[in-house]
Amino acid sequence: MPKPTSCFTCQSCGSVHSKWAGRCDSCGEWNTLVEEQIAHNATPVHKRRKKGRGLDFVDLGGESRAVPRLKTGIAELDRVTGGGLVAGSAILVGGDPGIGKSTLLLQATGKLAAGGAKTAYISGEESVGQVRRRAKRLGVSEQPVSLAAETSLGPILDALMVEKPDVVIIDSIQTLWTDQLGAAPGTVAQVRACAQELTRFAKKSGCCVILVGHVTKDGQIAGPRVVEHMVDAVLYFEGDRAHQFRILRGHKNRFGPTDEIGVFEMRESGLAEVPNPSALFLDGRDEASSGAAVFAGLEGTRPMLTEIQALVAPAAFGTPRRAVVGWDNSRLAMVLAVLEARCGVSFAGKDVYLNVAGGLRINEPAADLAVAAAIVSSAFDFPLPSDAVVFGEISLSGDVRAVGRMDARLKEAAKLGFKRAISAKPLKAGSKNDNAALPIIAIKTLTDLVTRVERSAEAGGCSDKSWAA
Repeated sequence: MPKPTSCFTCQSCGSVHSKWAGRCDSCGEWNTLVEEQIAHNATPVHKRRKKGRGLDFVDLGGESRAVPRLKTGIAELDRVTGGGLVAGSAILVGGDPGIGKSTLLLQATGKLAAGGAKTAYISGEESVGQVRRRAKRLGVSEQPVSLAAETSLGPILDALMVEKPDVVIIDSIQTLWTDQLGAAPGTVAQVRACAQELTRFAKKSGCCVILVGHVTKDGQIAGPRVVEHMVDAVLYFEGDRAHQFRILRGHKNRFGPTDEIGVFEMRESGLAEVPNPSALFLDGRDEASSGAAVFAGLEGTRPMLTEIQALVAPAAFGTPRRAVVGWDNSRLAMVLAVLEARCGVSFAGKDVYLNVAGGLRINEPAADLAVAAAIVSSAFDFPLPSDAVVFGEISLSGDVRAVGRMDARLKEAAKLGFKRAISAKPLKAGSKNDNAALPIIAIKTLTDLVTRVERSAEAGGCSDKSWAA
């Protein structure tokens, strides 16, 4: 029986099928199977000729040289990458169309070239004239950056071997194609093959290769997930077009932390760094409004304050709505269930809306108490203390648990003028917070928080007795 000459690959998940079908059995997507040719000229591994040992093994305790870093000149980008670009590394940068990926990387390329690094920018989506116009707007048109517009992988690799740059930008990986495959550009096979060749080039030459990747409607980088496993770092560019803030978040990094973020502000002249995101996210905050709580959170090693807004309103229809922007929907359902079961606050027949101001997305469990405080404040239509920050984790029993790195959170709040914090007791047993930057109003259970807000509402003001430490 002759061997099959083609297979069908899902463009969503990368799974391989022997025959075409309307729906992929692995991911459930429709109309994603594309025919690809199978190469039969590869020599099986067990038939390859063995020469010598093949591998040279070493001990774990041997000496290794420090990994050199190349500063980009953009502090927020260096923070996310772990202190700068590593020679011979491959980085994948993803984000929504128009979010600012090309703008940020072109700015970084210009600053690297100004600092003496040899850089190259290869565009597969725009012409040379379009990139030049953007570079002029960003103020980097005078920098010695090697620019080219090409989509064929062969000429790109040949030119890079001759040029030997320190950093090269490929914008984007979905536009590249290699003549070794018969598939169209942007398919799973082409993206996988091109990414593999560029990653191999980075490792052999010592050049840092940065790949720009498109994202799907679900927010994932388009193409097979194996590309994310090939590269050394995966960065996502997040943000809402309605806001001027942009957040660069690390999801994978072999040479640094994966929980750091970089905050940028979109301006006419490009992306500007935001050294103090807390002040920017709290700008324009109304201190006397109900349903608002200032959360003292952490993004990597950086403490960050942001406002959490909640609205509890009568449901206009039979089924109450639960709408969330910037937080986990299932986490909100848990907090509402605890408030109803443990604290007696009913949300039957009421819509609950939750929003994180500024377009930031919070993934930290320490935001539980701030969310609950904002919801309770809106339910009783009474504001929380305007000079207090809130943070703490809520358990299903209604207890409030302390979170890590409280000192960093309190110092950031004190720097922005806050006078106290609403949280659980510190993790250290017997501590009286003598060295804390702010006094802590200890909340043992969620019922304690509801009682304090209710007493303040009945008294007509946030009295010191209701919010005593």
